[in-house]
Amino acid sequence: MPAPKVLISDALSEAAIQIFRDRGIDVDFRPELGKDKEALAAVIGLYDGLAIRSATKVTPKILAEATRLRVVGRAGIGVDNVDVPAATAKGVIVMNTPFGNSITTAEHAIAMMFALARQIPQADASTQGGKWEKNRFMGVELTGKTLGVIGCGNIGAIVADRAIGLKLKVIAYDPFLSPERAREIGVEKVELDGLLARADIITLHVPMTEKTRNILSAEALARTKPGVRIVNCARGGLVDEVSLRAALDAGHVAGAAFDVFVEEPARENPLFGHPNVICTPHLGASTNEAQENVALQVAEQMSDYLLSGAITNAINFPSISAEEAPRLRPFVSLADKLGSFLGQLTDAPIKGIRITYEGEVAGMNTRALTSAAVTGVLRPFLAEINMVSAPAIARERGIVIDEVKRAGGDSDFESVVRITVEAEDMPRDAAGTVFHDGKPRVIEIRGIDIDAAFAPHMLYVRNHDKPGFIGRFGSLLGEAGVNIATFNLGRETEGGNAIAFVAVDGPVGPDVLDQISAIPQVKRVRAVSF
Repeated sequence: MPAPKVLISDALSEAAIQIFRDRGIDVDFRPELGKDKEALAAVIGLYDGLAIRSATKVTPKILAEATRLRVVGRAGIGVDNVDVPAATAKGVIVMNTPFGNSITTAEHAIAMMFALARQIPQADASTQGGKWEKNRFMGVELTGKTLGVIGCGNIGAIVADRAIGLKLKVIAYDPFLSPERAREIGVEKVELDGLLARADIITLHVPMTEKTRNILSAEALARTKPGVRIVNCARGGLVDEVSLRAALDAGHVAGAAFDVFVEEPARENPLFGHPNVICTPHLGASTNEAQENVALQVAEQMSDYLLSGAITNAINFPSISAEEAPRLRPFVSLADKLGSFLGQLTDAPIKGIRITYEGEVAGMNTRALTSAAVTGVLRPFLAEINMVSAPAIARERGIVIDEVKRAGGDSDFESVVRITVEAEDMPRDAAGTVFHDGKPRVIEIRGIDIDAAFAPHMLYVRNHDKPGFIGRFGSLLGEAGVNIATFNLGRETEGGNAIAFVAVDGPVGPDVLDQISAIPQVKRVRAVSF
């Protein structure tokens, strides 16, 4: 099997490039492609991985040409330059490095607070201009002030920690911040209105989403404490820039320090030119340490995925550790094939999919297995579905996904995966396991015990357990030139309902299926493929 091939289309350090090479990955370093969409589209089909910073735009057009692409790695936290829904639909994992530049960004926010409080850039420009305006630059102390942190995730928590060390009181608005976590990091959890009313300084540390866009709108700014100072080192668009300029002009907001803007590069901006505004050109992650950290991290993450299937810091898929990946791989195959089998038997609209994990598999990382099962079930209806896109597609179509875990069970097997497809006509279910050889097997269909390996071409037959079926069935296939590879049988009771799961060496045509259906004992026959 040839080595995976990675394209680096933005500036990454030589150490990161060397990580790919040391791991046995074929890597091309072509940073000029990040700003040349046509040239990137022309070559992207040659690569399994794409490593980027912020210059490269991973658009649907680029993804349409990326026939081999399996992973996009963003050296940094923001993935605004990647069309994540389009990548998800294509089955491409999108990774970022959310922790590599956290300290650097947090330190920049703290630096901006000091710069605002003491008007350092303005005082510097004045002094170097030959003026000595000591009385003009009257600052404020940070000690004892209330800092309002909007978004207390990784970076916000670091800012809070540094601010507490500087003797500020920290209040935080974050719907996902638990009371326990708030106590642990020493902040007071508040609602947004409370933060606006109490904070002397507000710093933003949330991603850009439809819910956070203009979180500091004109109305929100009007509810802030008079004399507030606002710091934004997160994302442009979190603050209504026009309304903020008006609040600055009116004196309601005492000052603002921005590292990010709605339009970047920011050649013009409503905030520019105001004497109480400090601006930097998106420097939050711009330290040597951070740039090196995120580059090395993305190289390690992409290498782990391409070589072992381990998934770390993915935006659109659950994480799988390097230790988990080898154990999960055969169960992923089982879940996919078992789901595919049931999907191929189902013609009616699907309402829900229930996946039950029994035994040792219940203790594994089952989110990836559930994605595989849903993919298998829906693939007969949606040819382009994949493990990355399956959960989102199921939600869009109103299909309820139910995951059940049972550490113990009545089965004789160490691990059992059981899938039930709830369709409008009737439920269908099957169970399987992975033997010590790593090969997935079906162990139960419709409550009937069976032992069958999957094969590329198979026939599934429901029949009455009556003499003559096997002979007539084998004769029909023989007459049609279809060779039987394996023949697996199961039945409820003697003379009752029975099933046959038969591996054949090639596809079976509709005319042969019609002849099998005509056998008196046969209730249903279906050709399935894996």
